[in-house]
Amino acid sequence: MQALWTPGTRRFIRYAIIGVSTLLFDLLLLAGLTELVGVQYYIATPFAFLIAVSINYALSRMHVFRGTMRPVHHGYAYFIGLACLGAFVTTSGVALLVTFFGLYYLLARVLVAGFVGMANYLLNLHFNFKVVGQHP
Repeated sequence: MQALWTPGTRRFIRYAIIGVSTLLFDLLLLAGLTELVGVQYYIATPFAFLIAVSINYALSRMHVFRGTMRPVHHGYAYFIGLACLGAFVTTSGVALLVTFFGLYYLLARVLVAGFVGMANYLLNLHFNFKVVGQHP
């Protein structure tokens, strides 16, 4: 049991908690823009994603990827670059699931979130924050 709670596992759990929290914010913003304001889901999806992922960056930098030597402005530039790629994949995935499989856009967004969230974690761990193997 002790082996399950490695520093890497604890880091991933912190990332997952922050990720689920910002995903909920993303979904609320997406639904609000789509349902209340009337913005098409394929426009609201990347907008909500990029705002939520910016909040995720700040929280992740403080609580998940502590110990990074990359300055905040450089890290955010890398992060937002990865986020733009994530926004493209997210929007494309949602559009694909809605258009070809008839899924409700919020359900499609949740399904795509698992894949994009895991990819973002790994890319940030290895590429952006470069803290793989470090556990402050």
